[in-house]
Amino acid sequence: MPGRRRKAGSGRTAHTRGTTTRAAPRKASPRKAAPTKAAPELPTAGPGERVWVLAVPFRAPAPGAVWHAGLQAHVWVGRELPPELVPYDPPPYSLERFLEDELNVEPRPIPPARPLTPREQQCDGADVIAAHAAAGGRVFLLGDDPGVGKTGTAILAVKAVAEQRDVRTVLVIADRPAAITIPHWARSIAGFGDGGLRWCVTTWDRLGKVAKLRFDVVVADEAHMVRHTTTRRWKHWKAVSGAARVKGTPYVLAATATPAHTPLELPYLAPEFAARHGESIKEWADLPTALDRHRFHVERGRYGWQWTEDADERRADLARLQEWLARADPPATLHRPAPWGPVSVTGTPVLLTPAERAQYEAEWSEFRAEMQLARRGRQTARGRAALLRFRQKAGLIRVQATVDWIKAQVEAERQVAVSVEFVETAADPIRAALLDAGIPVAGIYGRDRFDVEAERLRFQRGEAAVCVFTVTASISLHAGELLPDGATASEAPRVGLFHQPRFSGIQARQVTGRTHRDGKTSPWRVAFAADTVEEQVARVMVERLAVSGSTASLREIAELLEADWLPAAALTDA
Repeated sequence: MPGRRRKAGSGRTAHTRGTTTRAAPRKASPRKAAPTKAAPELPTAGPGERVWVLAVPFRAPAPGAVWHAGLQAHVWVGRELPPELVPYDPPPYSLERFLEDELNVEPRPIPPARPLTPREQQCDGADVIAAHAAAGGRVFLLGDDPGVGKTGTAILAVKAVAEQRDVRTVLVIADRPAAITIPHWARSIAGFGDGGLRWCVTTWDRLGKVAKLRFDVVVADEAHMVRHTTTRRWKHWKAVSGAARVKGTPYVLAATATPAHTPLELPYLAPEFAARHGESIKEWADLPTALDRHRFHVERGRYGWQWTEDADERRADLARLQEWLARADPPATLHRPAPWGPVSVTGTPVLLTPAERAQYEAEWSEFRAEMQLARRGRQTARGRAALLRFRQKAGLIRVQATVDWIKAQVEAERQVAVSVEFVETAADPIRAALLDAGIPVAGIYGRDRFDVEAERLRFQRGEAAVCVFTVTASISLHAGELLPDGATASEAPRVGLFHQPRFSGIQARQVTGRTHRDGKTSPWRVAFAADTVEEQVARVMVERLAVSGSTASLREIAELLEADWLPAAALTDA
């Protein structure tokens, strides 16, 4: 517009007598370095006082206690703990007690516990692990079947390792739920004897709270929880396990009956692989590349690295892995099948009524249409969401059939363990229907909805005939279990039911081990709608579990749904 002038130094191009000039670029002002925050000073106790580190639940009132950012816990300093803070006094071997004892001159004494007598099999396993540690091994894989006694074997092994090298602190990482797994490990450590060592028991969910600490031995219970390297959990695991370090690394005992679906999911064993080949940790930092270099049948695919589908090549890969670990001198792994035999898992078809069949087919059509859109747009998240909705709706349709089957088992004087994946469309309606029928039900699902240990004990004592649960590992529901108070669980035979077939072979095998363990057999059934895609899933699941029973340590139990309408990425186990 006439009369409008450009501002000098505006950065825009100005035209003068046909000559083009540009404004000089602005000089970037130097950035000031962000001030580094000094770590908060650790609390100290005065004469006759003690530092108390408390286990205060989220948003719970803790009058007089002070939150310490460095410890990520509430702290109180004094001679005795005030009555209003006594409920937050942490139990022995917990993370809070470990931190507390590190801050004080003398650790608090551990109250006497009911002694546990190790089985011969557990002592033999501890000797094998100790031999591996004595030879300079880094990571040992304890792959005994569920219920064989990995907890006791691990505790005895840690004490044996402590007799060979300088061991003062031990970290135990357990699976969820913490209200069950941490007390279980604490009772076992006290029962078998802590060997005068400083034990810290935490869970995979709280691994970040110990990532900056250093331990001499690390026990990773359910070690398959760190088979994916793209998670924050893996970052914390690398810190506590020393996976990327050469010096000052702890001895790592990885305990799991289901290490991985494929060799690509074994990054937590990479330090041991490197040691076995005389290679550096850096060369094994990228596990898929290292396996490819060693001529494993892995290749890059659309969704990242993939394992071959050729059965003969898979068997060859598994044989090499077994040779690396089991045939080494001394062995770096130990797998012992359950002496009481493999679990029996069979399918239970559910015949849908005409109305249920029509509803199922409608949901199925909607799902296929949604999946086609997801595939066309390469929208993996959309495909996962569609799969989740369909599985929830399909399971809800079969709730009444599940309830009727459970009633029949209860009438036959059996206790029933029901594994579900969803709360609102499976756990809640199943539990509500059984309660309406006058059948007492224990619930182990939902965040903070139940006292999980109290619910578990109701089932174990026979006060609840049914237990509905979503967890896959680290709880015991078998007959005759020795309970914390010294009593034994009811001897009523246990039967288990998968309300939905599991996609993950690891999860499926872990679930059956909740009742089929410690010398007690327990058959399991997989419910599915007859003549539907669920039947295909259930059949493959049972086949995979049958194969994995004899060589569970490294058998492939991967993708259980292989229909061509579903992208493989939709089934990646999270």
